[in-house]
Amino acid sequence: MLHIGIVACSTEGAALCYRTISLEGAQLLGVHDHPEVSLHSHSLARYMKSIEAGDWAGVAELMLSSADKLAKAGADFLICPDNTIHQAFDLIEHRAPRPWLHIAREVAAEAKRREFRRLAVLGTRYLMEGPVYPQALRSLKDEGCDAVVLGCTEIPLLVTPESSPMPTLDSTRLLARAAVRKAIDG
Repeated sequence: MLHIGIVACSTEGAALCYRTISLEGAQLLGVHDHPEVSLHSHSLARYMKSIEAGDWAGVAELMLSSADKLAKAGADFLICPDNTIHQAFDLIEHRAPRPWLHIAREVAAEAKRREFRRLAVLGTRYLMEGPVYPQALRSLKDEGCDAVVLGCTEIPLLVTPESSPMPTLDSTRLLARAAVRKAIDG
Protein backbone atom coordinates (compact mmCIF):
# COMPACT_ATOMS: atom_id res chain seq x y z
CA MET A 1 0.00 0.00 0.00
CA LEU A 2 1.28 3.47 -0.86
CA HIS A 3 2.14 6.11 1.74
CA ILE A 4 0.17 9.39 1.43
CA GLY A 5 1.91 12.70 2.08
CA ILE A 6 -0.32 15.64 3.00
CA VAL A 7 1.08 19.09 2.25
CA ALA A 8 -1.03 21.06 4.69
CA CYS A 9 -1.84 24.75 4.64
CA SER A 10 -4.90 25.41 6.81
CA THR A 11 -5.47 23.44 9.99
CA GLU A 12 -9.13 22.80 9.17
CA GLY A 13 -8.48 21.54 5.66
CA ALA A 14 -5.63 19.29 6.75
CA ALA A 15 -7.64 17.87 9.65
CA LEU A 16 -10.68 17.19 7.45
CA CYS A 17 -8.48 15.53 4.83
CA TYR A 18 -6.68 13.33 7.37
CA ARG A 19 -9.96 12.38 9.05
CA THR A 20 -11.51 11.48 5.69
CA ILE A 21 -8.52 9.32 4.76
CA SER A 22 -8.83 7.49 8.07
CA LEU A 23 -12.59 6.95 7.77
CA GLU A 24 -12.54 6.01 4.08
CA GLY A 25 -9.60 3.69 4.67
CA ALA A 26 -11.51 1.88 7.40
CA GLN A 27 -14.52 1.46 5.10
CA LEU A 28 -12.37 -0.08 2.39
CA LEU A 29 -9.77 -1.94 4.43
CA GLY A 30 -11.52 -2.84 7.66
CA VAL A 31 -11.99 -1.43 11.13
CA HIS A 32 -9.19 0.90 12.27
CA ASP A 33 -7.22 0.41 9.05
CA HIS A 34 -6.09 3.06 6.59
CA PRO A 35 -3.09 3.82 4.40
CA GLU A 36 0.02 5.23 6.00
CA VAL A 37 -0.19 9.03 6.16
CA SER A 38 2.34 11.72 6.94
CA LEU A 39 1.51 15.41 7.17
CA HIS A 40 3.67 18.50 7.12
CA SER A 41 2.54 22.07 7.57
CA HIS A 42 4.24 25.41 7.60
CA SER A 43 2.46 28.13 9.53
CA LEU A 44 -0.61 29.49 7.75
CA ALA A 45 0.85 32.94 8.45
CA ARG A 46 3.80 32.12 6.18
CA TYR A 47 1.46 31.07 3.39
CA MET A 48 -0.76 34.12 3.85
CA LYS A 49 2.19 36.50 3.63
CA SER A 50 2.98 35.14 0.16
CA ILE A 51 -0.66 34.82 -0.92
CA GLU A 52 -1.52 38.39 0.07
CA ALA A 53 1.54 39.65 -1.81
CA GLY A 54 0.60 37.63 -4.90
CA ASP A 55 3.91 35.81 -4.48
CA TRP A 56 2.97 32.40 -5.86
CA ALA A 57 6.64 31.48 -6.20
CA GLY A 58 6.89 31.94 -2.43
CA VAL A 59 3.85 29.69 -1.95
CA ALA A 60 5.47 27.15 -4.26
CA GLU A 61 8.65 27.13 -2.18
CA LEU A 62 6.67 26.44 0.98
CA MET A 63 4.83 23.60 -0.75
CA LEU A 64 8.09 22.16 -2.07
CA SER A 65 9.66 22.38 1.38
CA SER A 66 6.79 20.31 2.76
CA ALA A 67 6.98 17.93 -0.20
CA ASP A 68 10.68 17.33 0.43
CA LYS A 69 10.06 16.59 4.11
CA LEU A 70 7.23 14.21 3.26
CA ALA A 71 9.32 12.41 0.64
CA LYS A 72 12.04 11.93 3.26
CA ALA A 73 9.37 10.55 5.60
CA GLY A 74 8.53 7.94 2.97
CA ALA A 75 5.49 9.38 1.19
CA ASP A 76 4.94 7.81 -2.22
CA PHE A 77 2.71 10.62 -3.50
CA LEU A 78 1.46 13.99 -2.32
CA ILE A 79 -1.83 15.79 -1.87
CA CYS A 80 -2.65 19.30 -0.74
CA PRO A 81 -6.12 19.84 0.75
CA ASP A 82 -6.07 23.56 0.07
CA ASN A 83 -7.65 24.92 -3.09
CA THR A 84 -6.16 28.40 -3.02
CA ILE A 85 -2.52 27.38 -2.91
CA HIS A 86 -3.05 25.17 -5.93
CA GLN A 87 -2.49 28.42 -7.83
CA ALA A 88 1.20 27.60 -7.33
CA PHE A 89 0.77 24.05 -8.61
CA ASP A 90 2.24 24.68 -12.06
CA LEU A 91 5.37 25.99 -10.33
CA ILE A 92 5.87 22.81 -8.31
CA GLU A 93 4.41 19.87 -10.19
CA HIS A 94 7.56 19.04 -12.12
CA ARG A 95 9.96 20.04 -9.33
CA ALA A 96 8.42 17.97 -6.56
CA PRO A 97 10.15 14.83 -5.32
CA ARG A 98 6.93 12.80 -5.63
CA PRO A 99 3.86 12.84 -7.89
CA TRP A 100 0.79 14.83 -6.85
CA LEU A 101 -2.95 14.43 -7.00
CA HIS A 102 -4.47 17.81 -7.95
CA ILE A 103 -7.55 18.83 -5.96
CA ALA A 104 -9.42 20.48 -8.84
CA ARG A 105 -8.71 17.59 -11.20
CA GLU A 106 -10.26 15.21 -8.68
CA VAL A 107 -13.32 17.44 -8.42
CA ALA A 108 -13.61 17.61 -12.21
CA ALA A 109 -13.33 13.83 -12.46
CA GLU A 110 -16.10 13.35 -9.89
CA ALA A 111 -18.31 15.93 -11.60
CA LYS A 112 -17.89 14.07 -14.86
CA ARG A 113 -18.50 10.68 -13.19
CA ARG A 114 -21.73 11.99 -11.64
CA GLU A 115 -22.68 13.63 -14.95
CA PHE A 116 -22.96 17.15 -13.54
CA ARG A 117 -23.02 19.70 -16.29
CA ARG A 118 -23.12 23.06 -14.50
CA LEU A 119 -20.99 23.79 -11.43
CA ALA A 120 -21.01 26.72 -9.07
CA VAL A 121 -17.70 27.15 -7.24
CA LEU A 122 -17.61 28.54 -3.71
CA GLY A 123 -14.27 29.58 -2.31
CA THR A 124 -12.00 32.30 -1.04
CA ARG A 125 -11.43 35.48 -3.00
CA TYR A 126 -8.01 34.13 -3.97
CA LEU A 127 -9.55 30.95 -5.34
CA MET A 128 -12.42 32.67 -7.12
CA GLU A 129 -10.13 35.18 -8.84
CA GLY A 130 -7.43 32.63 -9.64
CA PRO A 131 -6.95 29.99 -12.33
CA VAL A 132 -7.26 26.74 -10.34
CA TYR A 133 -10.81 25.68 -11.18
CA PRO A 134 -11.26 27.32 -14.58
CA GLN A 135 -8.29 25.28 -15.84
CA ALA A 136 -9.45 21.98 -14.37
CA LEU A 137 -13.09 22.41 -15.34
CA ARG A 138 -12.54 23.82 -18.81
CA SER A 139 -13.52 20.52 -20.41
CA LEU A 140 -16.87 20.66 -18.62
CA LYS A 141 -17.54 24.31 -19.46
CA ASP A 142 -19.65 23.75 -22.53
CA GLU A 143 -21.50 20.80 -21.03
CA GLY A 144 -23.40 23.00 -18.50
CA CYS A 145 -22.78 21.59 -14.98
CA ASP A 146 -25.33 21.47 -12.16
CA ALA A 147 -23.69 21.08 -8.75
CA VAL A 148 -21.78 23.16 -6.20
CA VAL A 149 -18.04 22.76 -5.69
CA LEU A 150 -17.14 23.38 -2.07
CA GLY A 151 -13.83 24.88 -3.06
CA CYS A 152 -12.75 26.36 0.23
CA THR A 153 -11.53 23.55 2.43
CA GLU A 154 -13.49 24.91 5.39
CA ILE A 155 -16.88 25.23 3.63
CA PRO A 156 -17.74 21.52 4.07
CA LEU A 157 -17.64 22.11 7.80
CA LEU A 158 -20.60 24.47 7.31
CA VAL A 159 -22.37 23.17 4.20
CA THR A 160 -23.25 19.50 4.17
CA PRO A 161 -24.90 17.45 1.44
CA GLU A 162 -27.97 17.34 3.68
CA SER A 163 -28.14 21.12 4.08
CA SER A 164 -27.47 22.01 0.44
CA PRO A 165 -30.35 22.37 -2.01
CA MET A 166 -27.99 21.18 -4.77
CA PRO A 167 -25.58 18.26 -5.01
CA THR A 168 -22.16 19.16 -3.62
CA LEU A 169 -18.62 18.29 -4.61
CA ASP A 170 -16.51 18.55 -1.46
CA SER A 171 -13.02 19.17 -2.81
CA THR A 172 -11.21 18.15 0.37
CA ARG A 173 -13.05 14.88 0.83
CA LEU A 174 -12.84 14.04 -2.88
CA LEU A 175 -9.08 14.56 -2.78
CA ALA A 176 -8.79 12.41 0.35
CA ARG A 177 -10.86 9.63 -1.23
CA ALA A 178 -8.76 9.73 -4.39
CA ALA A 179 -5.64 9.49 -2.23
CA VAL A 180 -7.02 6.43 -0.42
CA ARG A 181 -7.84 4.75 -3.75
CA LYS A 182 -4.37 5.55 -5.09
CA ALA A 183 -2.72 4.29 -1.91
CA ILE A 184 -4.64 1.03 -2.03
CA ASP A 185 -4.55 0.43 -5.78
CA GLY A 186 -1.06 1.78 -6.37
